Amino acid sequence: METRGVQRQRANAVILSTACIALALSITGNARGSPQAPRLSGEATPSAAVVSLSPTSLDFSGKYSVGKPSTAHPVTLRNTGNATLSIISLALTGANASDFAQTNTCGSSLAPRAKCKISVTFTPSASGSRTASLSITDNASGSPQTVSLSGTGTGPVDGLSPTSLAFGSQPVGTPSTAQTATLSNTGNATLRITSLALTGTNASDFAQTNTCGSSVAASANCTISVTFTPLASGIRTASVTITDNASGSPQTVSLSGTGTAPVDGLSPTSLAFGNQSVGTPSTAQTATLSNTGNGTLSITSLALTGTNASDFAQTNTCGSSVAASAKCTISVTFTPSASGSRAASLSITDNASGSPQTVSLSGTGAAAVVSLSPTSLAFGSQPADVTSTAQTVTLSNTGNATLSIGSLAFTGTNASDFAQADTCGSSLVASANCTIAVMFTPSVTGTESASLSIADNSSGSPQKVPLSGAGTHDVILSWTASTTSGVVGYNVYRGATSGGPYPMELNSSPINGTTYTDETVQAGRTYYYVVTAVASGDVTQSAISNEVSATVPSP
Repeated sequence: METRGVQRQRANAVILSTACIALALSITGNARGSPQAPRLSGEATPSAAVVSLSPTSLDFSGKYSVGKPSTAHPVTLRNTGNATLSIISLALTGANASDFAQTNTCGSSLAPRAKCKISVTFTPSASGSRTASLSITDNASGSPQTVSLSGTGTGPVDGLSPTSLAFGSQPVGTPSTAQTATLSNTGNATLRITSLALTGTNASDFAQTNTCGSSVAASANCTISVTFTPLASGIRTASVTITDNASGSPQTVSLSGTGTAPVDGLSPTSLAFGNQSVGTPSTAQTATLSNTGNGTLSITSLALTGTNASDFAQTNTCGSSVAASAKCTISVTFTPSASGSRAASLSITDNASGSPQTVSLSGTGAAAVVSLSPTSLAFGSQPADVTSTAQTVTLSNTGNATLSIGSLAFTGTNASDFAQADTCGSSLVASANCTIAVMFTPSVTGTESASLSIADNSSGSPQKVPLSGAGTHDVILSWTASTTSGVVGYNVYRGATSGGPYPMELNSSPINGTTYTDETVQAGRTYYYVVTAVASGDVTQSAISNEVSATVPSP
């Protein structure tokens, strides 16, 4: 057999597919059937990372309190491939991703056949079912890989209805009707209440009572009753603040209301009437009562008070109340009951701040005051039918108003035996005076009396000056004057029998006139009179005149 050397042959490789390579090898030699062409075949394995997760879901079975983290649950990540696993991201995704957290030992890559651990915890932010996913983005087939996460949050859920209470307008200081809010626990755990309080700017204007206690069971509710008693007018706000173990604590119910209050203003706050005649009413002066507030002004009383309250009087248009922004008027008059300074107050008791409100009242009672000097006149004895010498009474007005003189007259038993002449007229101004001259002419013998009566506008009118005197009998003689030259006067002589003698010379010195009144006579007797003319020096007298007689009446 011919043996030939083996020649080196070129092998050609043809790629048949991505996973299978077939080679045709041709051998030329000296063997029978040369060249030989055996057929060879086989598979090549590519390099790749392969992810395996265990487990592929985590169920945080049981109930976890809202806000409290669970124990960690592990997930094992294996690279079962023959290439390095590059980890691009490892994140939590899904509806409640923030309720879960993870830590891991994986880093950014995982060698072939290696593994790492991912620890997941569950901290529910709310009650009820919570879901998310652990998502691993890498260079392995089927990326991203996921682990489903689930758990149940347990906790109270408080609901307030309504979340605001509006009380509207309410008079200051007066409590409103209660309004209620309901606190419901719609969660699956007990709602524990740390505090339930009124807070805010005007918290003291509101008050609350409740049925809640320190806790509310799951699916239960309680009520909070709130009243509004405004301390001042205007808008008032506060809140009911509930601090508890529910999510979003504290919960609040906003409170609002408007305090309504009257504000009374008086203008003017004083009325001065000046001088006013005692007993005479003045012209009315007015004060205006205005309600500048936002609530009705309720008037309890409107009265005159003070030292001289009875000297003033009032009428008004106010009634029992004055509406907000309305006003009324009060008319006051002054009728002084006495002279001098008079004072009082108009006092208004109402529901406004600072009650009672007052208007000060003042005035001066003006009155004439009579002073008489002397206060009586005594005329003594005065011959009947003979007018006395005048006596004077001074009438002074010591008051502060004009004295009006109505009449100046005599009264009493013997009023007609007196007469007067005065300088007073019908009035006398303050601090002025006048004189009254009084004369007495008795018409009878014996004691006589009367009064000077002055009717005027002063207190105690009429004023009176008592008058007294006595009427006496007398004989009035008259004669014809002598025509003889040198006569300087006359002497009067009286005797008890007709024809003389005439022993009594009645005058001590010659009478310079032709009349004489004999006041020394006695009632019931008869007297006889003669007259002589007297020359110079009262030495030479004429013969006696003819005789006259006079019989004095018996009393």
